[in-house]
Amino acid sequence: MSDSLRGKTAVITGSGRGIGKGIALALAAQGCNIAINFFRRRQNAEETAREIEALGVRTALIKANVGVEEDVRRLVDASAEQLGSVDIFVGNAASGVQRAATEITAKAWDWTLNINARSILFGVQAAAPYMQRNGWGRIITISSIGSRRVLPEYSVVGVSKAAIEAVTRYLAIELAPLGIIANCISPGIVMTEALDHFPRGEEMIRSAQSATPVGRLVTPADVGALAVWLCSDAAGMIVGQTIELDGGHSLLMSGQI
Repeated sequence: MSDSLRGKTAVITGSGRGIGKGIALALAAQGCNIAINFFRRRQNAEETAREIEALGVRTALIKANVGVEEDVRRLVDASAEQLGSVDIFVGNAASGVQRAATEITAKAWDWTLNINARSILFGVQAAAPYMQRNGWGRIITISSIGSRRVLPEYSVVGVSKAAIEAVTRYLAIELAPLGIIANCISPGIVMTEALDHFPRGEEMIRSAQSATPVGRLVTPADVGALAVWLCSDAAGMIVGQTIELDGGHSLLMSGQI
C-alpha cells in the first residue's frame, strides 16, 4: 500500500461499473476513500461500494448527472462533506450517441460533450480548491483511441475524447504550480459491457485481440493500476500527458478497427 495515497479521498465519475469501478477498486486498495458516482444504475454502484468497503476504506454513494454543471459541482462538494476532503478527481463518466457525423443532432452533440468532457472542466473547478488547501491533488481523465483515429459511428464520441485530452493539458499547466497534477489515460478496447453498445462490438473485440502484441485486451484493473501510479508521488513529474494503455495495439493499427 502506498503511504502517499493512504487516507486520501477520490471522486470518480461513473464509477459504479466498468473502467470507473476498476479505478475505484485500485485506489481503495491503496487506502483511498472513494466517492462513487452513478446516475441510473444504483444497484451496480451499491455492489461496488460493498467491494470497496471490504478493503477497509470509506465510501460515499452519490447520484449525479455529471453532464449538468450544478450536479457535478454538488457531487464534489457532497464528497468532501461526507469523506472529509477531495484529493483526487477522476473524470471517467462516458456516454454518447453512436452515429455517423452527418447524422449527429444538436441534442446528441450536447449530451455527449457535456457528460464526457464538460463534466471534467466543472468537476475540476469544484475539486481544485479542496486540493489547493493541502497543496496536493491529482486529476485523471479517460480518453480513447477514437480521439485520434476514426472508428465507425464514433464521431461525436471521438470529438468528446479529443476535447478531454485538450482540457486535461490546459488544466495541467494551470494547476501544476499549485501541486495539482493532471494526466489522461487512453486505454485501448477495454473488456466491459460498454462494448455491447457498439454496432460492431464483437468484430472489434476479435480484431483487436488478434492485433494486440501482448495477446489480450485491456481490463479495468489494468486502467486502475495505471491510475494508481499516476496518483502516486513517483509520477509527480508526469504532467499533462495522454498515456496510451493498449498492449501495443495502436502501434500496429492502420485505418479503422
